[in-house]
Amino acid sequence: MLSHHKRQLAFFLASFHIFIIAASNYLVQFPIEIFGYTATWGAFSFPFIFLATDLTVRIFGAKMGRQIIFYAMLPALLVSYVVTVGFQDGIWMGTGQLFIFNLFVFRIALASFMAYVVGQIMDVLVFNKLRQHKQWWHAPLASAIVGNFIDTFTFFFIAFYKTSSLIHAEKWVEMGTVDYIFKMMINAILFLPIYKFILDWVLKRFKLQLS
Repeated sequence: MLSHHKRQLAFFLASFHIFIIAASNYLVQFPIEIFGYTATWGAFSFPFIFLATDLTVRIFGAKMGRQIIFYAMLPALLVSYVVTVGFQDGIWMGTGQLFIFNLFVFRIALASFMAYVVGQIMDVLVFNKLRQHKQWWHAPLASAIVGNFIDTFTFFFIAFYKTSSLIHAEKWVEMGTVDYIFKMMINAILFLPIYKFILDWVLKRFKLQLS
């Protein structure tokens, strides 16, 4: 039985997963140029899911961590579909759009589901193997490298291989590669430095012990 504080934290982490997945699935539609290479705006948002995953596993352990992650999955995909179909260029197109099947958006949602399952399972497995190491940064670094690689290319292949959007169909490998590199840079520059700070703050704030 989870304590009141842990239930609150589990709900917050699940909500954070849902928000990041929905935001990323919307932003991945929009290509951008980074140093002459094509990427997507989703590269800026999706790395946060690995921060949430690693904190979840660190605090709750592998078994409970998987449960929290999978409970968030279906709501995240439903929210993703509604947001992505309903909004075009940031403008709400009306509820009628929700009843028109959109293959492009459906593939993004399906790709997100498959990549999320495979990537997060690998992330949890790798992280759980290393989370007891004396060097705290071993687990988040290794899980970010493995999880992001599998997640990124699973997603881009399913979502954009021979899709209706020409730029996505032609450049999905380039987009995936740039996204992966950018995610690694974000993890190294931003997440690793703040990870330990956030973990210590959460444990102190909720008076928790590591699982």
